[in-house]
Amino acid sequence: MLEIALYEAKNKLSGLLDEVAAGKSITITRHGKAAARLVPVDQGFDRAKAMQAAKTLFEIRKGVTLGDMPIKELINEGRP
Repeated sequence: MLEIALYEAKNKLSGLLDEVAAGKSITITRHGKAAARLVPVDQGFDRAKAMQAAKTLFEIRKGVTLGDMPIKELINEGRP
């Protein structure tokens, strides 16, 4: 992990962001003490994984009942 003083970081911010985008982490120091850390952004939401998880849940719940009463009947029972 790279360490850089605040004054230098302000002058080289664009270059530091390029390094972070490439996967590096950078600690910014103030008076010799760590003050902040620049880290790569999490890539975020994986739609394919979410869709697979939803499909798995739908498959697991098929035919699930509480006793002899299907869940659908319980849901309908609570509706006016």
